[in-house]
Amino acid sequence: MKAGDLDHPDVLAALDNSIRSLRQGMDMHCCLVSAILEKGSEGLDGCRRARCPQRTREAVLKDALKEAITVIEDTRRAFKSKQLEALRRRLTEVLIETH
Repeated sequence: MKAGDLDHPDVLAALDNSIRSLRQGMDMHCCLVSAILEKGSEGLDGCRRARCPQRTREAVLKDALKEAITVIEDTRRAFKSKQLEALRRRLTEVLIETH
């Protein structure tokens, strides 16, 4: 592989996906360790992804995206903006991809 190949979009996308996957794994690991430290081995029984602080943050971000999409849709209708429509579509795609 040449040094210039590192800028190739496929390589960058693969690295981005790998980093995202590692980060999600680390977040889950932190949640499990926290549950064990707080409640001992019985903490594992009650440790569900929905209780994970990372999951809570994701839920807040998803709610914010949904609200932004609604506001953009209302604004786009008022101003008939193609840019707002494109932004709304992109945010909707992100929301669907992360679901």
